[in-house]
Amino acid sequence: MQCSLPRLTARDESKHLFVDPEKGHGMWPWGHLAVAYLLYTGYTAHRFDRSPRFVPLVALAIGSQFPDLIDKPFAWTFGVLPGGRTLSHSLLFVALFLPAIYAAANRFEFRAAGVAFSIGYLSHLLADIPPSVLTGESAGAAYLLWPVVEQPPEDPIGGILDAFLNYYTMGPYEWLQFGLFVGAVLVWYRDGAPGLATVRASVRRYIPTRS
Repeated sequence: MQCSLPRLTARDESKHLFVDPEKGHGMWPWGHLAVAYLLYTGYTAHRFDRSPRFVPLVALAIGSQFPDLIDKPFAWTFGVLPGGRTLSHSLLFVALFLPAIYAAANRFEFRAAGVAFSIGYLSHLLADIPPSVLTGESAGAAYLLWPVVEQPPEDPIGGILDAFLNYYTMGPYEWLQFGLFVGAVLVWYRDGAPGLATVRASVRRYIPTRS
């Protein structure tokens, strides 16, 4: 997934933000969601011998996207963070953030949702580790210890929309993620499509049907 971006002048560079340092592979939202669901349904089957429930699934879905919902807008749109995988992708941040989330969820009797959010969040960090790490290129996982470990130089990009148009392209790794997502949907269906009945009931409640 190589991206060829135009060379920037010194004047242009001040207007541009930066994409992830790992050139060649990127994890799409549906890939993160698939990994999170497969891990969580395995957890619930082993721990409770049942399928996932609706509220924890919502928390799981949010957790699986949460690091990108923080880092990428604040890096690519607002320029507050130096890269799209920095603050909320760092284990140093996670060590403080997830215990606080779990404590709050437990306080308000949403312990299962807190666990699901944490699994989704941690699965995101795991799935972001690029395949190149398996060949010894550890720089691709440097974000896990940001800001203690310095990350490689990043390619310039002009905002979050430009990042999705130029950086997130479909290659073999991305198609593999899509296949994983299809597999996760099939597992979700085999689990009894948890959450679907709740969504349908909510739609019927708030959207009147024709008589």
